[in-house]
Amino acid sequence: MQMSLFSDKMPTLAKFPSTRYQGSKYKFVDWIWYCIKDIPFHSALDAFGGTGSVAFKLKEEGKQVTYNDILPFNHLIGKALIENNSVFLEDYEVNDLLREHEGVLYPDFIEQTFKDIYFTDEENKWLDIVSTNIRRMDNEYKQAIAYFALFQSCIIKRPYNLFHRKNLYVRQQEVSRSFGNKKTWDTPFDIHFRKFVKEANNAVFENGEHCIAINKNIFDVEPNYDFIYIDTPYLNESGVGVDYADFYHFLNGLVKYDDWNSNIDYKSKHLRLFRQPNVWNSPETIYHAFKILFNHFSHCTMAISYRSNGIPSINELVDTLSELGKKVEIYRSNDIKYVLSTKRSTEVLIVAK
Repeated sequence: MQMSLFSDKMPTLAKFPSTRYQGSKYKFVDWIWYCIKDIPFHSALDAFGGTGSVAFKLKEEGKQVTYNDILPFNHLIGKALIENNSVFLEDYEVNDLLREHEGVLYPDFIEQTFKDIYFTDEENKWLDIVSTNIRRMDNEYKQAIAYFALFQSCIIKRPYNLFHRKNLYVRQQEVSRSFGNKKTWDTPFDIHFRKFVKEANNAVFENGEHCIAINKNIFDVEPNYDFIYIDTPYLNESGVGVDYADFYHFLNGLVKYDDWNSNIDYKSKHLRLFRQPNVWNSPETIYHAFKILFNHFSHCTMAISYRSNGIPSINELVDTLSELGKKVEIYRSNDIKYVLSTKRSTEVLIVAK
């Protein structure tokens, strides 16, 4: 096992959209590429795609990229930014999305269900209208761009950029704040939406390869790749995990609007969706999950983003990979304090060939 250190600041992706997504690897993506750039591979799987920043970088570098994420809203982000290589959302189409149309019966599910939870009454009505217009779109890539802009607009107007609490009051209180940006929170949805459409349009490009976005449990993905990038939900040393499905349940609801009501856990104050079993969020299951994952993709070169204080430990992951006959290298970035974290941890990349 070799240990390497690289911490030089590198330029960020020029065309990749801005994001406030929890756990995004956007700030690390050039460092990650520096660590893997000399590995010979053509086909690449981003197994837990999230914002798509790593998949986007791999696409920039001419790789045949498959973006995967089990969350429906993330899958649409991958479709807009990775699979899409030539389709843009035009200004006149944005104008059509942002207005009410005669003859369309607009539902009021968000306005009635989520009153005083995340957004104002006026904003909830806006969401009902615009999400309905998006669902009526015919072109899957234009629709994916529209959804991307809708998701980012919702996130940027939320305290902590999450949907884990019923806390609209945080936006509305007239108090001094040590976090957040009330001006951003109070900026109309229309303005945010147009901005994020432009950012998504600017991210569209063709790299000459067949890049796709899929929406599967990673254990159901065929291991037919030269290289796989792995960034699982994080479980810290206290056994506390990052539940992305809970953090962003509202966005999944927007995607599955017609089935939203039947999937809400009305016993929860913030009206999350019913929780589904997740092997990555429990100390009792995560060890076995990693072993199955590594074994499933044992013929691929792997790069695993991790943190120095995670469960399992780095040494335990290295031992599991070594048992599969892998040669392992570990790269460490600068120390960084993560958002919503009280402890410092080092971003780590484990490369197994």
